[in-house]
Amino acid sequence: MTLESFEAEETEEQELALDAAAFEEAKLSAFETGYQAGWDDAVAAQNAETARLHSDLGQNLQALSFTYHEARAEMLDALRPLLFEICEKLLPQLAHDSLAGVVVEQLMPVAEGLTSVPIVVTANPVALSQIEGIVAHKTDLPLSFVAEQTLGEGQVYLRFSESETRIDLDAVVAAISNAVTTYFNADLKDETDV
Repeated sequence: MTLESFEAEETEEQELALDAAAFEEAKLSAFETGYQAGWDDAVAAQNAETARLHSDLGQNLQALSFTYHEARAEMLDALRPLLFEICEKLLPQLAHDSLAGVVVEQLMPVAEGLTSVPIVVTANPVALSQIEGIVAHKTDLPLSFVAEQTLGEGQVYLRFSESETRIDLDAVVAAISNAVTTYFNADLKDETDV
């Protein structure tokens, strides 16, 4: 019985003979092929990195935007009770406390030319005593004070011979309160629409 031989068979060596110009051309062609493959790999890697960076940037901007809106909503929620409290309690009291000063400011420029004509100050009875006490001490003008129940506590009419000036701090307080309420209602609506 004969066993199969696994030894490498001796092969005949073949010599390749290339002339120098063909060898240089083959070497240059191999270099160009390798260089181009390397360049293509580098461009592909750069494109992949750029796409990854764009994706990461987009995700970070989206997270930042969400964080900004979340922080803004929390801040507005925290400010809402304070602003409503200011509109309901502080502004009316400030208007009440400053009403007499506003009356004096309105009286002085107009009254300079009308010193002989009596000026009628009409106000709500609650505010009239305060106005009368402050205005009487700040001017020597001929003043007449009239109580009018239909006027709000922040409303005053200054009547001269042919003209009238209206002071309405109640309307100012109401406009500020309305602006705050409208802002927060619009903000709540925007949040529910999102």
